[in-house]
Amino acid sequence: MRDALSKHMKTDGGTQTFGGRKQSLIEDARRERSGSSGSPGPSRYGDGFVFEEKQGRVTVNVLFALSGGKNAGFFKTGKIFETFEAKLLHIESRPGRKSKNSTTDLEFFMKCEVHSSDLDVFINSLKRVADDVRSIPEEKVPWFPRQIKDLDRCNMLITKFDPDMDQDHPGYNDSEYRKRRAAISELAFRYKQGEPLPTVEYTAEEISTWRQVYQQLRSIYPSLACRQFLDGLQQLEKECGYGDEQIPQLREISAFLKEKTGFQLRPVAGLLSARDFLASLAFRVFQCTQYIRHSSAPMHSPEPDCCHELLGHIPMLADKEFAQFSQEIGLASLGASDEDIEKLSTLYWFTVEFGLCKQNGAVKAYGAGLLSSYGELVYALSNEPEYKPFSPEETAVQPYQDQTYQPVYFVSESFEDAKIKLRKYSANIKRPFAVRYDPFTCSVEVLDQPRKIQNALSQMREDLKTLHSALEKLSSS
Repeated sequence: MRDALSKHMKTDGGTQTFGGRKQSLIEDARRERSGSSGSPGPSRYGDGFVFEEKQGRVTVNVLFALSGGKNAGFFKTGKIFETFEAKLLHIESRPGRKSKNSTTDLEFFMKCEVHSSDLDVFINSLKRVADDVRSIPEEKVPWFPRQIKDLDRCNMLITKFDPDMDQDHPGYNDSEYRKRRAAISELAFRYKQGEPLPTVEYTAEEISTWRQVYQQLRSIYPSLACRQFLDGLQQLEKECGYGDEQIPQLREISAFLKEKTGFQLRPVAGLLSARDFLASLAFRVFQCTQYIRHSSAPMHSPEPDCCHELLGHIPMLADKEFAQFSQEIGLASLGASDEDIEKLSTLYWFTVEFGLCKQNGAVKAYGAGLLSSYGELVYALSNEPEYKPFSPEETAVQPYQDQTYQPVYFVSESFEDAKIKLRKYSANIKRPFAVRYDPFTCSVEVLDQPRKIQNALSQMREDLKTLHSALEKLSSS
Protein backbone atom coordinates (compact mmCIF):
# COMPACT_ATOMS: atom_id res chain seq x y z
CA MET A 1 0.00 0.00 0.00
CA ARG A 2 1.61 9.39 -6.83
CA ASP A 3 4.43 11.64 -7.21
CA ALA A 4 7.78 10.35 -5.97
CA LEU A 5 7.72 11.73 -2.44
CA SER A 6 4.50 13.56 -1.69
CA LYS A 7 2.20 10.85 -2.99
CA HIS A 8 3.88 8.29 -0.78
CA MET A 9 3.15 10.43 2.24
CA LYS A 10 -0.25 11.42 3.48
CA THR A 11 0.07 14.67 5.38
CA ASP A 12 -3.12 15.46 7.23
CA GLY A 13 -2.24 18.28 9.56
CA GLY A 14 -0.62 16.90 12.68
CA THR A 15 -1.11 13.18 12.16
CA GLN A 16 2.51 12.55 11.19
CA THR A 17 5.36 13.13 13.59
CA PHE A 18 8.94 12.08 13.17
CA GLY A 19 9.40 11.53 16.90
CA GLY A 20 6.13 9.95 18.06
CA ARG A 21 5.70 7.99 14.84
CA LYS A 22 8.62 7.86 12.45
CA GLN A 23 6.88 7.53 9.09
CA SER A 24 9.66 6.36 6.77
CA LEU A 25 9.81 6.94 3.05
CA ILE A 26 12.11 3.98 2.59
CA GLU A 27 10.82 1.68 5.33
CA ASP A 28 10.63 -1.94 4.32
CA ALA A 29 10.95 -5.16 6.25
CA ARG A 30 14.21 -5.94 4.45
CA ARG A 31 15.85 -2.56 4.78
CA GLU A 32 19.31 -2.35 6.24
CA ARG A 33 19.32 -2.02 9.99
CA SER A 34 22.77 -0.44 10.26
CA GLY A 35 22.95 1.74 13.33
CA SER A 36 19.42 0.93 14.53
CA SER A 37 20.06 -2.07 16.79
CA GLY A 38 21.92 -2.58 20.00
CA SER A 39 21.32 0.96 21.19
CA PRO A 40 21.50 1.30 24.98
CA GLY A 41 18.96 4.13 24.98
CA PRO A 42 19.37 7.91 24.90
CA SER A 43 21.67 9.88 27.15
CA ARG A 44 22.26 13.61 27.27
CA TYR A 45 25.33 14.76 25.38
CA GLY A 46 25.86 18.42 24.72
CA ASP A 47 22.93 19.91 22.82
CA GLY A 48 21.49 16.63 21.56
CA PHE A 49 20.20 13.22 22.48
CA VAL A 50 22.86 10.60 21.89
CA PHE A 51 21.79 6.99 21.45
CA GLU A 52 25.01 5.13 21.03
CA GLU A 53 28.64 5.88 21.75
CA LYS A 54 31.16 3.59 20.15
CA GLN A 55 34.84 4.09 19.33
CA GLY A 56 34.65 7.85 19.69
CA ARG A 57 31.55 8.29 17.53
CA VAL A 58 27.96 9.01 18.57
CA THR A 59 24.59 8.45 16.90
CA VAL A 60 22.10 11.31 16.99
CA ASN A 61 18.69 12.21 15.52
CA VAL A 62 18.42 15.72 14.09
CA LEU A 63 15.29 17.49 12.91
CA PHE A 64 15.44 20.81 11.02
CA ALA A 65 13.38 22.98 8.65
CA LEU A 66 14.20 24.78 5.40
CA SER A 67 12.00 27.55 4.03
CA GLY A 68 11.32 27.93 0.31
CA GLY A 69 13.95 30.64 0.05
CA LYS A 70 16.47 28.46 1.83
CA ASN A 71 16.27 25.29 -0.25
CA ALA A 72 19.90 25.80 -1.14
CA GLY A 73 20.43 25.23 2.56
CA PHE A 74 19.87 21.54 2.02
CA PHE A 75 23.01 21.39 -0.09
CA LYS A 76 24.85 23.39 2.54
CA THR A 77 23.85 20.81 5.14
CA GLY A 78 25.44 18.23 2.86
CA LYS A 79 28.71 20.18 2.99
CA ILE A 80 28.49 20.21 6.79
CA PHE A 81 28.06 16.43 6.85
CA GLU A 82 31.07 16.13 4.57
CA THR A 83 33.20 18.50 6.65
CA PHE A 84 32.51 16.67 9.91
CA GLU A 85 32.81 13.22 8.29
CA ALA A 86 29.26 12.49 9.45
CA LYS A 87 27.80 9.18 8.36
CA LEU A 88 24.16 9.53 7.28
CA LEU A 89 22.13 6.50 8.44
CA HIS A 90 18.59 7.61 7.58
CA ILE A 91 16.84 10.60 5.99
CA GLU A 92 13.18 11.62 5.57
CA SER A 93 11.42 14.76 4.39
CA ARG A 94 7.88 16.12 4.55
CA PRO A 95 6.08 19.41 3.87
CA GLY A 96 6.63 21.88 6.70
CA ARG A 97 3.82 21.86 9.24
CA LYS A 98 4.61 25.09 11.06
CA SER A 99 4.61 27.23 7.94
CA LYS A 100 1.62 28.44 5.94
CA ASN A 101 3.60 27.85 2.77
CA SER A 102 3.89 24.04 3.14
CA THR A 103 4.22 23.48 -0.60
CA THR A 104 7.75 24.88 -0.66
CA ASP A 105 8.83 24.69 2.99
CA LEU A 106 10.25 21.34 4.07
CA GLU A 107 11.20 19.57 7.29
CA PHE A 108 13.99 17.00 7.36
CA PHE A 109 14.70 14.18 9.77
CA MET A 110 18.22 12.75 9.75
CA LYS A 111 19.81 10.00 11.79
CA CYS A 112 23.57 10.31 11.65
CA GLU A 113 26.84 9.31 13.24
CA VAL A 114 29.51 11.90 14.08
CA HIS A 115 32.72 12.14 16.13
CA SER A 116 31.91 12.69 19.82
CA SER A 117 34.19 15.73 20.06
CA ASP A 118 32.52 17.38 17.05
CA LEU A 119 28.89 17.03 18.10
CA ASP A 120 28.25 20.51 19.55
CA VAL A 121 30.04 22.26 16.68
CA PHE A 122 28.22 20.05 14.16
CA ILE A 123 24.80 21.03 15.59
CA ASN A 124 25.73 24.72 15.73
CA SER A 125 26.90 24.58 12.09
CA LEU A 126 23.54 23.18 11.04
CA LYS A 127 21.78 26.01 12.90
CA ARG A 128 23.55 28.54 10.67
CA VAL A 129 22.06 27.10 7.45
CA ALA A 130 18.71 25.69 8.65
CA ASP A 131 15.79 26.72 10.84
CA ASP A 132 14.45 25.15 14.04
CA VAL A 133 17.33 22.66 14.42
CA ARG A 134 16.71 20.24 17.30
CA SER A 135 17.43 16.73 18.46
CA ILE A 136 14.76 14.17 19.27
CA PRO A 137 15.07 11.04 21.41
CA GLU A 138 15.18 7.55 19.95
CA GLU A 139 12.11 5.44 20.64
CA LYS A 140 12.87 2.48 22.87
CA VAL A 141 9.81 0.69 21.44
CA PRO A 142 8.59 1.53 17.91
CA TRP A 143 5.22 3.25 17.79
CA PHE A 144 2.21 1.00 17.15
CA PRO A 145 -1.55 1.60 16.97
CA ARG A 146 -3.53 1.14 20.19
CA GLN A 147 -7.02 1.81 18.79
CA ILE A 148 -8.52 0.89 15.44
CA LYS A 149 -8.74 4.59 14.48
CA ASP A 150 -4.93 4.76 14.77
CA LEU A 151 -4.77 2.74 11.54
CA ASP A 152 -5.31 6.09 9.79
CA ARG A 153 -1.61 6.62 10.56
CA CYS A 154 -0.51 3.21 9.23
CA ASN A 155 -0.28 4.36 5.62
CA MET A 156 3.37 4.26 4.64
CA LEU A 157 3.73 3.05 1.06
CA ILE A 158 6.75 1.30 -0.44
CA THR A 159 7.91 2.62 -3.82
CA LYS A 160 8.80 -0.85 -5.12
CA PHE A 161 6.74 -1.97 -8.16
CA ASP A 162 5.04 1.44 -8.49
CA PRO A 163 3.99 1.97 -12.16
CA ASP A 164 5.03 5.63 -11.92
CA MET A 165 8.60 4.67 -11.06
CA ASP A 166 9.27 1.05 -12.05
CA GLN A 167 10.16 0.78 -15.74
CA ASP A 168 9.47 -2.98 -15.67
CA HIS A 169 5.86 -2.47 -14.54
CA PRO A 170 3.40 -3.42 -17.33
CA GLY A 171 1.64 -0.05 -16.91
CA TYR A 172 4.76 2.16 -16.88
CA ASN A 173 4.31 3.40 -20.46
CA ASP A 174 0.51 3.70 -20.28
CA SER A 175 -0.30 7.21 -19.05
CA GLU A 176 -4.06 6.52 -18.98
CA TYR A 177 -3.55 3.47 -16.76
CA ARG A 178 -1.33 5.43 -14.40
CA LYS A 179 -3.86 8.26 -14.26
CA ARG A 180 -6.62 5.77 -13.46
CA ARG A 181 -4.46 4.17 -10.75
CA ALA A 182 -3.82 7.56 -9.18
CA ALA A 183 -7.56 8.35 -9.08
CA ILE A 184 -8.40 5.04 -7.37
CA SER A 185 -5.46 5.41 -4.97
CA GLU A 186 -6.71 8.87 -4.00
CA LEU A 187 -9.89 7.25 -2.61
CA ALA A 188 -7.70 5.25 -0.23
CA PHE A 189 -5.58 8.27 0.74
CA ARG A 190 -8.72 10.19 1.74
CA TYR A 191 -10.33 7.33 3.67
CA LYS A 192 -10.70 7.53 7.45
CA GLN A 193 -11.52 4.61 9.74
CA GLY A 194 -15.28 4.24 10.23
CA GLU A 195 -16.29 5.93 6.97
CA PRO A 196 -18.25 3.96 4.33
CA LEU A 197 -15.83 2.08 2.10
CA PRO A 198 -15.40 3.77 -1.30
CA THR A 199 -17.05 2.31 -4.40
CA VAL A 200 -15.20 2.14 -7.72
CA GLU A 201 -17.07 2.16 -11.04
CA TYR A 202 -14.91 -0.22 -13.02
CA THR A 203 -14.48 0.19 -16.78
CA ALA A 204 -15.27 -2.46 -19.40
CA GLU A 205 -11.53 -3.05 -19.92
CA GLU A 206 -10.97 -3.56 -16.18
CA ILE A 207 -13.88 -6.01 -15.94
CA SER A 208 -12.50 -7.87 -18.98
CA THR A 209 -9.14 -8.29 -17.21
CA TRP A 210 -10.93 -9.55 -14.09
CA ARG A 211 -12.95 -12.00 -16.19
CA GLN A 212 -9.83 -13.55 -17.76
CA VAL A 213 -8.19 -14.00 -14.37
CA TYR A 214 -11.35 -15.31 -12.67
CA GLN A 215 -12.18 -17.87 -15.33
CA GLN A 216 -8.68 -19.27 -15.63
CA LEU A 217 -8.08 -19.56 -11.88
CA ARG A 218 -11.58 -20.85 -11.13
CA SER A 219 -10.97 -23.79 -13.47
CA ILE A 220 -8.05 -25.13 -11.38
CA TYR A 221 -9.18 -24.25 -7.84
CA PRO A 222 -11.16 -27.50 -7.22
CA SER A 223 -8.08 -29.70 -7.57
CA LEU A 224 -5.40 -27.42 -6.08
CA ALA A 225 -6.96 -25.14 -3.42
CA CYS A 226 -7.53 -26.13 0.21
CA ARG A 227 -11.01 -26.94 1.51
CA GLN A 228 -11.35 -23.69 3.50
CA PHE A 229 -10.62 -21.61 0.40
CA LEU A 230 -13.19 -23.47 -1.70
CA ASP A 231 -15.83 -23.09 1.03
CA GLY A 232 -15.13 -19.36 1.34
CA LEU A 233 -15.20 -18.78 -2.41
CA GLN A 234 -18.48 -20.64 -2.75
CA GLN A 235 -20.05 -18.44 -0.07
CA LEU A 236 -18.70 -15.30 -1.74
CA GLU A 237 -20.16 -16.37 -5.08
CA LYS A 238 -23.49 -16.91 -3.38
CA GLU A 239 -23.59 -13.82 -1.14
CA CYS A 240 -21.24 -11.15 -2.55
CA GLY A 241 -21.64 -11.33 -6.31
CA TYR A 242 -18.36 -13.12 -6.98
CA GLY A 243 -18.21 -14.23 -10.60
CA ASP A 244 -16.75 -13.26 -13.94
CA GLU A 245 -19.35 -10.58 -14.78
CA GLN A 246 -18.28 -7.88 -12.31
CA ILE A 247 -15.51 -6.92 -9.88
CA PRO A 248 -16.89 -7.19 -6.33
CA GLN A 249 -16.99 -4.05 -4.17
CA LEU A 250 -15.16 -3.77 -0.85
CA ARG A 251 -18.24 -2.58 1.04
CA GLU A 252 -20.22 -5.79 0.50
CA ILE A 253 -17.19 -8.04 1.06
CA SER A 254 -16.23 -6.28 4.29
CA ALA A 255 -19.74 -6.71 5.70
CA PHE A 256 -19.61 -10.41 4.75
CA LEU A 257 -16.23 -10.95 6.47
CA LYS A 258 -17.28 -9.03 9.60
CA GLU A 259 -20.17 -11.44 10.03
CA LYS A 260 -18.05 -14.55 9.38
CA THR A 261 -14.80 -13.89 11.26
CA GLY A 262 -14.78 -10.29 12.54
CA PHE A 263 -12.36 -9.16 9.82
CA GLN A 264 -13.07 -5.97 7.92
CA LEU A 265 -11.49 -4.30 4.90
CA ARG A 266 -9.80 -0.97 4.53
CA PRO A 267 -8.80 0.61 1.18
CA VAL A 268 -5.07 1.06 0.60
CA ALA A 269 -3.25 2.93 -2.16
CA GLY A 270 -0.51 0.35 -2.78
CA LEU A 271 2.16 -1.80 -1.17
CA LEU A 272 2.46 -0.93 2.53
CA SER A 273 5.52 -1.19 4.74
CA ALA A 274 5.63 -4.53 6.54
CA ARG A 275 5.19 -2.91 9.97
CA ASP A 276 2.06 -0.96 8.99
CA PHE A 277 0.46 -3.88 7.16
CA LEU A 278 1.05 -6.36 9.98
CA ALA A 279 -0.22 -3.86 12.57
CA SER A 280 -3.55 -3.71 10.75
CA LEU A 281 -3.99 -7.49 11.02
CA ALA A 282 -3.79 -7.16 14.82
CA PHE A 283 -7.16 -5.35 14.66
CA ARG A 284 -8.63 -7.88 12.18
CA VAL A 285 -8.36 -5.25 9.45
CA PHE A 286 -7.11 -6.25 6.02
CA GLN A 287 -5.65 -3.45 3.87
CA CYS A 288 -7.07 -4.01 0.39
CA THR A 289 -6.22 -2.39 -2.96
CA GLN A 290 -9.01 -1.48 -5.40
CA TYR A 291 -7.10 -0.93 -8.64
CA ILE A 292 -6.54 -3.78 -11.10
CA ARG A 293 -3.44 -5.01 -12.94
CA HIS A 294 -2.64 -3.80 -16.45
CA SER A 295 -4.66 -5.44 -19.24
CA SER A 296 -1.50 -6.36 -21.17
CA ALA A 297 -0.52 -8.87 -18.45
CA PRO A 298 -3.72 -10.30 -16.94
CA MET A 299 -1.98 -13.36 -15.47
CA HIS A 300 0.82 -11.40 -13.79
CA SER A 301 1.07 -8.48 -11.41
CA PRO A 302 4.32 -7.40 -9.70
CA GLU A 303 2.32 -5.89 -6.82
CA PRO A 304 -0.95 -6.44 -4.93
CA ASP A 305 -4.08 -5.58 -6.93
CA CYS A 306 -7.78 -6.38 -6.54
CA CYS A 307 -7.37 -9.77 -8.29
CA HIS A 308 -4.74 -10.77 -5.73
CA GLU A 309 -6.76 -9.46 -2.77
CA LEU A 310 -10.26 -10.58 -3.73
CA LEU A 311 -9.34 -13.98 -5.14
CA GLY A 312 -6.26 -14.82 -3.07
CA HIS A 313 -6.91 -13.39 0.40
CA ILE A 314 -10.62 -12.85 0.96
CA PRO A 315 -11.90 -16.46 0.72
CA MET A 316 -9.32 -17.53 3.33
CA LEU A 317 -10.21 -14.68 5.71
CA ALA A 318 -13.75 -16.10 5.83
CA ASP A 319 -12.35 -19.09 7.76
CA LYS A 320 -12.27 -18.55 11.55
CA GLU A 321 -9.12 -20.56 12.21
CA PHE A 322 -7.17 -18.85 9.44
CA ALA A 323 -8.47 -15.42 10.51
CA GLN A 324 -7.14 -16.03 14.02
CA PHE A 325 -3.79 -17.19 12.61
CA SER A 326 -3.55 -13.94 10.59
CA GLN A 327 -4.43 -11.78 13.60
CA GLU A 328 -1.83 -13.47 15.78
CA ILE A 329 0.93 -12.58 13.31
CA GLY A 330 -0.30 -8.97 13.54
CA LEU A 331 -0.39 -8.94 17.34
CA ALA A 332 3.14 -10.38 17.47
CA SER A 333 4.38 -7.45 15.35
CA LEU A 334 3.21 -4.66 17.67
CA GLY A 335 6.21 -2.92 19.21
CA ALA A 336 8.62 -5.50 17.74
CA SER A 337 12.11 -4.56 16.60
CA ASP A 338 12.98 -4.05 12.93
CA GLU A 339 14.74 -7.42 12.95
CA ASP A 340 11.65 -9.19 14.32
CA ILE A 341 9.41 -7.37 11.84
CA GLU A 342 11.58 -8.72 9.04
CA LYS A 343 11.23 -12.25 10.42
CA LEU A 344 7.47 -11.94 10.92
CA SER A 345 7.00 -10.55 7.41
CA THR A 346 8.95 -13.54 6.07
CA LEU A 347 6.71 -15.87 8.09
CA TYR A 348 3.71 -14.10 6.61
CA TRP A 349 5.19 -14.49 3.13
CA PHE A 350 5.64 -18.25 3.41
CA THR A 351 2.24 -18.84 5.08
CA VAL A 352 -0.47 -16.31 4.26
CA GLU A 353 1.02 -15.54 0.82
CA PHE A 354 2.66 -18.81 -0.29
CA GLY A 355 1.58 -21.41 2.23
CA LEU A 356 0.71 -25.05 1.56
CA CYS A 357 -1.07 -27.48 3.90
CA LYS A 358 -1.94 -31.15 4.12
CA GLN A 359 -5.54 -32.27 3.64
CA ASN A 360 -6.72 -35.86 3.26
CA GLY A 361 -3.22 -37.06 2.44
CA ALA A 362 -2.66 -34.47 -0.30
CA VAL A 363 -0.91 -31.07 -0.37
CA LYS A 364 -3.18 -28.09 -1.08
CA ALA A 365 -2.63 -24.34 -1.42
CA TYR A 366 -3.88 -21.74 1.05
CA GLY A 367 -1.49 -18.85 0.29
CA ALA A 368 -2.96 -15.84 -1.55
CA GLY A 369 0.12 -15.39 -3.74
CA LEU A 370 -0.44 -18.89 -5.08
CA LEU A 371 -4.23 -18.72 -5.32
CA SER A 372 -4.08 -15.53 -7.41
CA SER A 373 -1.32 -16.75 -9.77
CA TYR A 374 -2.19 -19.46 -12.28
CA GLY A 375 1.44 -20.22 -13.16
CA GLU A 376 2.83 -20.44 -9.63
CA LEU A 377 -0.20 -22.34 -8.29
CA VAL A 378 0.35 -25.08 -10.87
CA TYR A 379 4.12 -25.02 -10.26
CA ALA A 380 3.86 -25.12 -6.43
CA LEU A 381 1.71 -28.26 -6.54
CA SER A 382 3.82 -30.06 -9.13
CA ASN A 383 6.78 -32.37 -8.45
CA GLU A 384 9.31 -29.61 -9.16
CA PRO A 385 9.64 -27.41 -6.01
CA GLU A 386 11.22 -28.30 -2.68
CA TYR A 387 8.86 -28.82 0.28
CA LYS A 388 9.78 -28.33 3.93
CA PRO A 389 7.61 -28.83 7.03
CA PHE A 390 6.48 -25.51 8.49
CA SER A 391 8.79 -24.47 11.33
CA PRO A 392 8.62 -20.77 12.31
CA GLU A 393 12.28 -20.64 13.36
CA GLU A 394 13.44 -21.95 9.99
CA THR A 395 10.76 -20.22 7.90
CA ALA A 396 11.51 -16.79 9.40
CA VAL A 397 15.02 -16.72 7.96
CA GLN A 398 14.36 -18.43 4.62
CA PRO A 399 15.32 -16.14 1.67
CA TYR A 400 12.25 -15.41 -0.43
CA GLN A 401 11.68 -14.43 -4.03
CA ASP A 402 9.36 -11.65 -5.18
CA GLN A 403 10.38 -11.68 -8.86
CA THR A 404 9.76 -15.33 -9.77
CA TYR A 405 8.56 -18.59 -8.21
CA GLN A 406 9.62 -19.48 -4.67
CA PRO A 407 12.71 -21.66 -4.20
CA VAL A 408 11.00 -23.59 -1.41
CA TYR A 409 7.48 -23.94 0.04
CA PHE A 410 6.58 -24.73 3.64
CA VAL A 411 3.82 -27.27 4.31
CA SER A 412 1.69 -26.98 7.47
CA GLU A 413 0.03 -30.02 9.04
CA SER A 414 -3.06 -27.83 9.61
CA PHE A 415 -3.94 -24.23 10.44
CA GLU A 416 -4.31 -25.22 14.08
CA ASP A 417 -0.81 -26.73 14.10
CA ALA A 418 0.62 -23.62 12.37
CA LYS A 419 -1.13 -21.37 14.90
CA ILE A 420 0.28 -23.28 17.89
CA LYS A 421 3.80 -23.12 16.43
CA LEU A 422 3.46 -19.40 15.65
CA ARG A 423 2.21 -18.68 19.19
CA LYS A 424 5.24 -20.45 20.64
CA TYR A 425 7.57 -18.53 18.30
CA SER A 426 5.92 -15.17 19.11
CA ALA A 427 6.39 -15.73 22.85
CA ASN A 428 10.15 -15.45 22.30
CA ILE A 429 9.95 -12.04 20.58
CA LYS A 430 11.65 -9.61 22.94
CA ARG A 431 9.23 -6.92 24.12
CA PRO A 432 8.97 -5.40 27.62
CA PHE A 433 5.22 -6.16 27.60
CA ALA A 434 2.54 -8.43 26.19
CA VAL A 435 -0.50 -7.27 24.18
CA ARG A 436 -4.10 -8.36 24.21
CA TYR A 437 -6.84 -7.47 21.71
CA ASP A 438 -10.17 -6.27 23.10
CA PRO A 439 -12.88 -7.08 20.51
CA PHE A 440 -15.48 -4.98 22.33
CA THR A 441 -13.57 -1.71 21.94
CA CYS A 442 -11.46 -2.74 18.89
CA SER A 443 -8.35 -1.73 20.81
CA VAL A 444 -5.06 -3.26 21.89
CA GLU A 445 -4.35 -3.40 25.61
CA VAL A 446 -0.70 -3.29 26.62
CA LEU A 447 -0.20 -5.65 29.57
CA ASP A 448 2.68 -3.92 31.30
CA GLN A 449 1.29 -3.54 34.84
CA PRO A 450 0.09 -6.12 37.41
CA ARG A 451 -3.33 -4.44 37.62
CA LYS A 452 -3.96 -4.84 33.89
CA ILE A 453 -2.94 -8.50 34.00
CA GLN A 454 -5.22 -9.14 36.99
CA ASN A 455 -8.17 -7.55 35.16
CA ALA A 456 -7.52 -9.73 32.12
CA LEU A 457 -7.35 -12.85 34.31
CA SER A 458 -10.66 -11.90 35.99
CA GLN A 459 -12.34 -11.66 32.61
CA MET A 460 -10.91 -15.03 31.57
CA ARG A 461 -12.23 -16.61 34.80
CA GLU A 462 -15.73 -15.37 33.97
CA ASP A 463 -15.44 -16.91 30.49
CA LEU A 464 -14.27 -20.21 32.02
CA LYS A 465 -17.24 -20.19 34.42
CA THR A 466 -19.59 -19.85 31.46
CA LEU A 467 -17.93 -22.80 29.69
CA HIS A 468 -17.95 -24.90 32.88
CA SER A 469 -21.66 -24.17 33.35
CA ALA A 470 -22.36 -25.21 29.77
CA LEU A 471 -20.53 -28.54 30.30
CA GLU A 472 -22.51 -29.21 33.49
CA LYS A 473 -25.80 -28.64 31.65
CA LEU A 474 -24.76 -31.01 28.91
CA SER A 475 -23.73 -33.74 31.34
CA SER A 476 -26.98 -33.46 33.36
CA SER A 477 -29.28 -33.58 30.33
